[in-house]
Amino acid sequence: MGDSLDQARMGRLLEVGRTLVSELDPDRVLDLVLETAREVTSARYAALGVLDVERVRLERFITRGIDEQTRREIGDLPRGRGVLGVLIEDPRPLRLADVGEHPASYGFPAGHPAMTSFLGVPILIRGEAWGNLYLTEKQGGGFDQSDEEAAVVLADWAAIAIENARLYQTSEQRRAELAKALHASEATRDIAIAIGGELNLERVLELIAKRGRALVGARSLVILLCDGDELVLAASAGYAEGAEGVRLPISETVCGQVMERRRSERVNDIGARLGIDPGHVGVADAHTALLVPLVYRNSSVGVLCAFDRGSDGETFSVDDEMLLRTFAASAATAVAMAQSVQEERLRHSLAAAEAERRRWARELHDETLQGLGGLRVLLSAALRRGGHEQTQEAVRQAIEHIEQEIANLRAIITELRPAALDELGLASAISSLIERQREHCEPAIEDDIALADTRPGQPRLSPELETTIYRIVQEALTNALKHAHATQVGVTVAEENGEVVVEVRDDGAGFRPDAATRGYGLIGMRERVQLAGGRLEIDTGERGTCVRAEVPARHTASDASASGRGAGAGRAIP
Repeated sequence: MGDSLDQARMGRLLEVGRTLVSELDPDRVLDLVLETAREVTSARYAALGVLDVERVRLERFITRGIDEQTRREIGDLPRGRGVLGVLIEDPRPLRLADVGEHPASYGFPAGHPAMTSFLGVPILIRGEAWGNLYLTEKQGGGFDQSDEEAAVVLADWAAIAIENARLYQTSEQRRAELAKALHASEATRDIAIAIGGELNLERVLELIAKRGRALVGARSLVILLCDGDELVLAASAGYAEGAEGVRLPISETVCGQVMERRRSERVNDIGARLGIDPGHVGVADAHTALLVPLVYRNSSVGVLCAFDRGSDGETFSVDDEMLLRTFAASAATAVAMAQSVQEERLRHSLAAAEAERRRWARELHDETLQGLGGLRVLLSAALRRGGHEQTQEAVRQAIEHIEQEIANLRAIITELRPAALDELGLASAISSLIERQREHCEPAIEDDIALADTRPGQPRLSPELETTIYRIVQEALTNALKHAHATQVGVTVAEENGEVVVEVRDDGAGFRPDAATRGYGLIGMRERVQLAGGRLEIDTGERGTCVRAEVPARHTASDASASGRGAGAGRAIP
């Protein structure tokens, strides 16, 4: 060949250049550079050395033309000493007829193929050495000026392509990081919404498990919550199934250590490190794990345990750990708040039950017990007098007392559990409740009850829903008549559009807004409506109060209703 590039070789370099600058995979760029370099220079062997960060030695060495068996016999790849190091120290093209005669030559290791002619050119990116292209054993003689020019052109193309691929790879990494950050932000936002709008602990845990698993691409994720000196599996997502309620000792497990130390841990070998059988927590086939503590106000409430990243069960990365730790901070707040609300509700429920017991004890003591005591005194006095007429009069008075106490006891029993609710249905029970109130108070009560169970052959509402609606009407009426001293009360109960709508209006004295969160009766109404999956609105002021509840209508089959709700069905008092 001549001293300058021929037209065919220049055309080939231009063609390869277009391909290189459009290639975005760095490894594919290096492969194409090596193959093209051998092709345009007729070299038998080609290699590409990538410099380390300090640019003093080779960090990576890629070869073409040497088979796998020969590569194994050569042993360790070169690090940039000898002739290879000359280009590192002085990044300019180097062309040798016999590489072994160069003063810097170290010779070749045992098993290395014979190499004589040598051509090396640097690959410069933005004026700085990135690596070197090495060519040896030109077929038909030594390398000439045109080979050197072709290698330099190819090295320039390689520099552009490598820089493009690096920029693209960096861009993709940043895009992936932004996507992860956005994903984490969305997951954290969902938890924040849960804190503000969903305080049911089970729902919050379910949301955390699903969002946390998706965030780090885990096959499974379980939530362990602290309970005394144990961890209890409270929720799971993914392949972890059937393990809820499992308990683990804190002191004997890595999960417990993570919680106590409040430091996350990546486990690359569950069998050697986890300290428990993975099947015990529903992940029998798991191999790797990421354990992150749930810390709220410097106190650990539990642990998030993610197992096996991706479908191939890869190990979790540092980025995964950081994402899940950020997510766990919001998750811990959600769990702590939901637990707090659950405990507060339980305290209110217990307090309400105690208040109700005190009320019934007071009713029985002040009315029934006093009445029976008076009856005993009356009969004892009649026996002492001994006269026939006096005895008859005492007996008549005793009968009146007994009838009054029977009526009182019936009223108490009816308030505890009205028989009409079991025997005749919700509409009749509410109507009976309103009639009893009319008999004992002056305020005018208007009612409009439009339920399906008032029509023959129509299915009744479920027992739980009937009880909920009855108690709402009962409590709202009691508040209006006994506490608000209303003169006009309206009661509306109707089933429409798949919902039962209850509304009790009065013109009595309203109450302060905070009473709706402190009064046991109002708390009981809210809890009943929430358990029924409905909504409760209380509008109160100087002109009166309106209690409105909307709950989804759920019915029972008419045959089941008839067989299970007859007189004496033996239902427990709620």
